[in-house]
Amino acid sequence: MQSKLSDIHAIEIIDNRGMPTIRATVTTDTGRKGTADVPCGSSTGAYEAQEVRDGGSRYQGKGVRKAIQNIYEKILPSLQGIDITRQREIDQIMCAIDGTPDKSAIGANAILGVSLAAAKTAAACCDLPLYRYLNTGGYVLPVPQACLLNGGLHAGNDLDIQEYCVMPVGADSFSQGVEMLCDIFQTLREILLHKIGKSAVNSSEDGGFAPQLNRSAEAMEYLTRAVEKAGYVDKVLYALDFAAGSFYDPKNKTYRFEGEIYDTEGMIEMIGRLLEEFPAIVSIEDPLFEDDWDGWRTLTDTFTAQMVVGDDLFATNIRRLKRAFRLGVANATLCKVNQIGTLTEAIDAARYAQRNGYPVVMSVRSGETEDNVLSDISVALDAGVFKTGGIRGSDRGTNYNRFIEIEAELGSLSRYAGLDYKRKI
Repeated sequence: MQSKLSDIHAIEIIDNRGMPTIRATVTTDTGRKGTADVPCGSSTGAYEAQEVRDGGSRYQGKGVRKAIQNIYEKILPSLQGIDITRQREIDQIMCAIDGTPDKSAIGANAILGVSLAAAKTAAACCDLPLYRYLNTGGYVLPVPQACLLNGGLHAGNDLDIQEYCVMPVGADSFSQGVEMLCDIFQTLREILLHKIGKSAVNSSEDGGFAPQLNRSAEAMEYLTRAVEKAGYVDKVLYALDFAAGSFYDPKNKTYRFEGEIYDTEGMIEMIGRLLEEFPAIVSIEDPLFEDDWDGWRTLTDTFTAQMVVGDDLFATNIRRLKRAFRLGVANATLCKVNQIGTLTEAIDAARYAQRNGYPVVMSVRSGETEDNVLSDISVALDAGVFKTGGIRGSDRGTNYNRFIEIEAELGSLSRYAGLDYKRKI
């Protein structure tokens, strides 16, 4: 029996950083409902869809009451009575109402909250988990790319690289991979406490440690030491998120990295030295500024053994992905649903990337809640990697635990990506 959208309810909640965001609930005429929280980023690219915030003094101008008002006054009247399973039409209607290329009129936060909640409601109407509603054949559990050390805009230290991640590719299952990550996390904590002191185990926005270090090689040494001491040397690979836009000088077109000034060529050479020193680094994200297309092409041609992942470069935007594919820029993409603002557009971008040989790294944001919707989307996409953040906090643990649930539900049908983390379709 067809279920029609009858109501939308939205409230202002807070994320893991104490910043306001939206929780939206979509209800049908049959009484089924689904609820979704909107993630938010702190290091955002110029090409991301735009949130609507309130301004003024309340929540230091970051309140979302205006975006919620847009849900009630603009989105709800346009969607009432629509078949809840018509996800693409729902998303297209909201984009048309907004009428801007970056969703800045109604707000990507308002649109995404409704988009995700509608998908959850439709899944409930079909008595299916979300991952199965989105893709009846989804079966891949991704390799968690867990950020255990933080720098850049996500930490109060002098490390320029934003995230130092471990990937338990040698695990036999997702749940075993989580066990390995917990072992490494606790071992790293012991090492940092012993070598640096209590301040070294303070938490970052992503749930990793934020020790007072200033050299990327030193951070990698601590991380590799923890992996070795935990006994997982042959089962773990590493990933770095440079977030290069945070240390790029657009006026001079240079990078200020670890006290030195580099042009694009110098930055690529520096990255090469780091990869030579730590050959188990298999993924480098946003190693250059998002508009340095020539530099990205050279870097992609240089580091063919690594996943060269575009985050700010692509902003989960299929138009930028098409340009990159045409120019031979990057060879993998991050997928963040709030960068583009609707579930349909995020899936379209991910599927386009996979069809053209670019692996998809599904990703959380620095500003997260206890909503685990991204885990279901990852399994629906059969993504090989999921960037999870650290291994502590309910905002991070909720995704780990949801994957464990899905793995148990799928049973023998599930497959852990493991060494096939670069998988495509």
